[in-house]
Amino acid sequence: MTAHTSWFTHDRFGMFVHWGLYALPARHEWVKSLELTPEADYDRYLARFEADLFDPAGWARAAREAGMRYVVLTTKHHDGFCLWDSDLTDYTSVHTPFGRDAVAEFVEAVRAEGLRVGFYHSLLDWHHPDYVVDGHHPRRGDDVEALNAGRDMARYRAYLHGQVRELLTRYGRIDYLFFDFTFPEERNGLPGKGPEDWGAEELLATVRELQPGIVVNDRLGLPGDVATPEQHQPSGQVLVDGEPVVWEACQTINGSWGYHRDNHDHKAPELLVRMLVDGVSKGGNLLLNVGPTGRGDLDPVARRTLAEIGAWTAVHERSFRGAGPAPFAPPPDARYTLRGDRLYLHLFAWPMNHVHLPGLRGRIAYAQLLHDASEVRVSEPEPHDPHGHMTPDVPLDSATLHLPARRPDVAVPVVEIVLEEAP
Repeated sequence: MTAHTSWFTHDRFGMFVHWGLYALPARHEWVKSLELTPEADYDRYLARFEADLFDPAGWARAAREAGMRYVVLTTKHHDGFCLWDSDLTDYTSVHTPFGRDAVAEFVEAVRAEGLRVGFYHSLLDWHHPDYVVDGHHPRRGDDVEALNAGRDMARYRAYLHGQVRELLTRYGRIDYLFFDFTFPEERNGLPGKGPEDWGAEELLATVRELQPGIVVNDRLGLPGDVATPEQHQPSGQVLVDGEPVVWEACQTINGSWGYHRDNHDHKAPELLVRMLVDGVSKGGNLLLNVGPTGRGDLDPVARRTLAEIGAWTAVHERSFRGAGPAPFAPPPDARYTLRGDRLYLHLFAWPMNHVHLPGLRGRIAYAQLLHDASEVRVSEPEPHDPHGHMTPDVPLDSATLHLPARRPDVAVPVVEIVLEEAP
């Protein structure tokens, strides 16, 4: 961790917002590529992009109430549609019936809630006439050689760099820039694109110059400040070249980033809380996505999910905010996080009456259930307990917590353990 990532590793929980033209077909943000949609067919959505319920203030409020502390907006996704008033193209939200700079309103709303501002920006662009057709491009099934004959990635690089410059000079301080994505390997029989295609070194240098202290992810094909595993939970601390790095798991509620009307494979709020805790216990953040509708508001499932997560974070915030991994092995079906001399035991499965904590004998000053500050009694095993309260395989270096039979009515119960001294 470096000084400029300290806020990131402290805050731990952010909101991702995927929103653009793809919210209108409402069947995945990659719909243009997945369905090989011709440009004219996709561009018919421009005339329908009204977003009359566009509510960035509602997004930001929902994020804050859910316990999130930064919000990342898709300024441009792979389809090339831009949510700000770019000087370099008319393919923007301003040139639709919506007619507004969505990025400007987003930044204002997020700052008003006291949250940090992040931008997602796609390196891909399926709309730009100079972007060379590759294995992800919607026209990959056409005569690719003929299509690419007049395309010039140098001109596209200038456009890409120019748009990033706009985003980083027009809206004040930007805390986080999430680029997406580099794919040097061949896809669908066509060459991929690597750092040289983006002019990645020059682009990253420009970002650092324009926004000193900004956090940048790792998808330019160069080392970044943050590793970003997507749609999976790492099995442990994320390592690069054998060394632990700052990392963030980006996850969806239902497997789709953009609004997907007919996808009902929603993760339960309890599962999402467990994913947050699991990540923090391994030194990582959670960036949880919402995909606003074509009208610009959050769908009912997203609103309910965020509210239920918020009910948990409201009383358990100190178990993950400013916390990180602990140097102790947790009991089965549990995760530890540590903040100073406070050790937090997150119980994914509720034990029967007691739970044994190896390595903590003589190290616990006090314990309580975090949601209501009710004391949890602590004892230490003896070699021979005539009453049979301890099972024979409990290590003698353990401390034992005595818990009520009834599980607390919270998504994930947490025991706050005050240690005699910080490890």
